[in-house]
Amino acid sequence: MGLVCPYSLDVPGGVQNHVRDLAEALLVRGVEVLVLAPSESDSLPAHVTSAGRAVPVPYNGSIARVSFGPVTLGRARRWLREGRFDVLHVHEPATPSLSLLALASWEGPSVATFHTAMERSRAMSAAAGILRPTLDRLSAGIAVSEQARRRVGRHGSDAVVIPNGLFVDRFAAAPPLRLSRPQVCFLGRYDEPRKGLPVLLAALPRMLRNCPGLEVVVVGAGDEAAVRSGIGDACQRALHFVGPVDDPTRASLLAGSDAYVAPHTGGESFGIVLVEAMAAGAPVVAADLPAFRAVLERDRWGSSFRSGDPADLAHVLLATLSDPAATRRAGEAARAVRAYDWSVVAERVRRVYDAVTGLRGAADVEW
Repeated sequence: MGLVCPYSLDVPGGVQNHVRDLAEALLVRGVEVLVLAPSESDSLPAHVTSAGRAVPVPYNGSIARVSFGPVTLGRARRWLREGRFDVLHVHEPATPSLSLLALASWEGPSVATFHTAMERSRAMSAAAGILRPTLDRLSAGIAVSEQARRRVGRHGSDAVVIPNGLFVDRFAAAPPLRLSRPQVCFLGRYDEPRKGLPVLLAALPRMLRNCPGLEVVVVGAGDEAAVRSGIGDACQRALHFVGPVDDPTRASLLAGSDAYVAPHTGGESFGIVLVEAMAAGAPVVAADLPAFRAVLERDRWGSSFRSGDPADLAHVLLATLSDPAATRRAGEAARAVRAYDWSVVAERVRRVYDAVTGLRGAADVEW
């Protein structure tokens, strides 16, 4: 198997984590896997090859670090030639990136996973000349959600929906790390407006009036000084910035929280952070984005508020913190997310590989 990640492994991100974990899950199952991705690190795993440095490009309301151009193309072709893969699996090939170059250079069975549900982008428009014929080469497509699948359809392709995966036990068994009580957790690069920290900050004064001891633990990268400069003293005291953390620490912070809040304003196609929180046993309060509503099964496993509405966020979050049933529902949600465990998800992905190589009939893939 050849897996291609378009985004730099030097920075955290959902697609990078997905490729890393999928490779691990497949290796455990005896599949020989090699990964190609942009990186400047000197300590990559043995099965990962660097495609070189990446450059920052605005994409989907964020900054994506990608590699593109003749040097990257040459490295991709050499990796493909030396790998002699049975199947090539690229991620996010609908942008000018390493994935697109690798797919355009490949002649054998190929699979692509589409992660985003963005409607349009300048990057996609710029690559229109090679995008459509390259995607037409795909043997099969995977979308992480129905929202992402609809986006794939606009490129004349179809895809089977297979969600993002998670090593659920690593979150379920995490020892709780409590920094305050009550503790609310926010995860994400908080210098990206679409992650919604400004919405949470606007809701904070009302929450503190009703719950004076509340503390918000902010996990992720961003400019803490810039955030603090725009809020009052009471709100400043309620914020606890811990910066970027490793997976075990993130799991423990979620396990020790009385609620996880996802105030995102858009650009989400799945919601793996919600699954992480559910696996760790944290009650979830999330913006009513379609992707989040799908993960929560329309409020069965958590509570939704109107996206971008600080007053509604405060109302729903306070109700969750004061509701004894929220803990019971969080326990039920923790059992429900077993469907997202890599033991399940990787097997579904492997069925797609078998279908495109003729080892399994297409009818077994649940298209």
